[in-house]
Amino acid sequence: MLAIEQGQGGIVVVTGRLDAAEAPKAQAFLDGVRGEVTLDCSGLDYISSAGLGVLLKTQKRLLAGHGKLRLTGLKSHLRDIFTYSGFDQLFEIDPAPR
Repeated sequence: MLAIEQGQGGIVVVTGRLDAAEAPKAQAFLDGVRGEVTLDCSGLDYISSAGLGVLLKTQKRLLAGHGKLRLTGLKSHLRDIFTYSGFDQLFEIDPAPR
């Protein structure tokens, strides 16, 4: 199950599992964000390749509009996924929520 919502200070908070079943829900929400967006992943427990695709599509769209997607609060096992896949080179990844 995935929950994604606008948090305080414009931060987008995501919790649960971002997998193929939840990817359309996440994409629909993220399609509405603009500019520089911080995604608080401290409550995210799992991300699949479909979830990575959602983040990549969102990043490309934001970069085209001179924005970006910043990730924060990734748990160590998720940070490993980003590192092994090379996605750590595509996103600014902060250690904790801003």
